[in-house]
Amino acid sequence: MRLKSALLTFAILFLFYSSNVLAQGYKIKTIVIDAGHGGVKPGAAGKYSLEKNVALKVALKLGKKLEEELPGIKIIQIRKTDVDVDWYRRAEIANDAKADLFISIHCNSMGGSDRTTRGTETFVGAYRRINEMDAGLKENEDILKDKDYKKKGTYDPTNPEELIMLSLYKSLYRAKSLALAKMIQKNYTNVNKRVNRGVKEQGLLILQRAAMPSVLTEIGFISNPAEEDYINSPEGQEEIVTAIVNAIKQYKKEIEI
Repeated sequence: MRLKSALLTFAILFLFYSSNVLAQGYKIKTIVIDAGHGGVKPGAAGKYSLEKNVALKVALKLGKKLEEELPGIKIIQIRKTDVDVDWYRRAEIANDAKADLFISIHCNSMGGSDRTTRGTETFVGAYRRINEMDAGLKENEDILKDKDYKKKGTYDPTNPEELIMLSLYKSLYRAKSLALAKMIQKNYTNVNKRVNRGVKEQGLLILQRAAMPSVLTEIGFISNPAEEDYINSPEGQEEIVTAIVNAIKQYKKEIEI
C-alpha cells in the first residue's frame, strides 16, 4: 500500500508539473525518427524489397526534409544504416533526449496469397495485458523472441503498481499522439489519395515505452505489388515524407503555445 501511495503521489505531482510547463509555453524542440527493424531483423518482405530498407530510406528523407523546413528543431535518427537497434533502446534514446515527438516508420504486409490489400494506417500505443496484444504481435514479434526482454526495461503485466504508473504516465500523451496520427492519415488520404485504413490503438511495446507523443505509421503494403513499387519509388517516398512533414507542421501549429 505504501508503494502504491508513493506511485500515485508521484504521478499526481508529475501531471501537475507537466501542466505548469505547458502553461508557461510549450515548443517542439526535438523529434526522434525511428526506421523500423534493421540488421538481422528485416521485417516484412515484398517481391524484391525488405521493410527495413524501405523504412530506412523514408526515415532519412523525412529527417532531411524536417531539417530543411523546420530548422529550429533537432532531429535524431534511431538508425542511419542497416543495423539492429534493440526495441527498448529505441524508446530509451527518445526518452534520454527528452524528445517531443517519436515517429516510427514501418511497412505493412498481408500473409498468405493476399496481394490486393493496400492503404496506410497509423498507430498509437494501447495499454493492454501482454496476452491481449494479439493485434500488436506482428510488430512485436522480434521483441517477444528476445528471451531477455523482461530484463531490458519492459513492464511486468502482472504488477499492478507498474500498470498504474505506465497508464498514468502515458495518459499525458495519448491525446497528442492521436491528434498527430489523425493529421498524418488525413494528409495521406486527402493529399496523396491513398486508401485510409485509419488511426488505431495497439499494444505496441515500443510506443508504450516512449514518454512523449508517439506514433507508428505504416506507409503502405509491401505485400501488394503496386504499393511495393510506390513505397520504393522516389516519387512515392517524396509524397509519403511530405504528408508526414505537413502533419507535423499542422500539429506544431496547434500544440504550441
